[in-house]
Amino acid sequence: MNNTNIFGIFDSEDMLVATVRNILDKGIKIKDVITPYPVEAVFHELKLKTRIPFAAYLYGVFGLLATFGFLYWTSVINYPLVYGGKPQNTLSFVIVIFVMVINITIAFTIITFFLREKKGPGAKPPYEYKGMTDDKYFIVIEKSGNINTEEVNKLLTSGGAIEVTEQ
Repeated sequence: MNNTNIFGIFDSEDMLVATVRNILDKGIKIKDVITPYPVEAVFHELKLKTRIPFAAYLYGVFGLLATFGFLYWTSVINYPLVYGGKPQNTLSFVIVIFVMVINITIAFTIITFFLREKKGPGAKPPYEYKGMTDDKYFIVIEKSGNINTEEVNKLLTSGGAIEVTEQ
């Protein structure tokens, strides 16, 4: 069996973050960190960046323009109704615009996330380890020619890993 990854398994978020710092200080590249929920300190330590907020902003602008355009077209151009002396071009549909902007932004952001992360029906997990999606924290380090496995195992164990394994 070809062991290509070293897994460090932790019980505590604090020990995970401290170990990530120690490993990065030693110049060892971390392949992945898996947590049951987003840990912002890990994002900062690994210097991860995302463009999802910018995409969500663009989807919100699109939702605003599309909803306003649709409501304007249906209320003023295609089927104008004058009732109660109200002018046709009013902002009486602000609530509808507000709700639709939120709905469109959320729907397109979720679709973008699933496409970007290659999630969905039939997606294969990148790592197979029993209990990985439960309540444990994982550091994954790829074994390569210049990685000292003993040093990595020692760093993970001294950082509080409850288990260090290779897969």
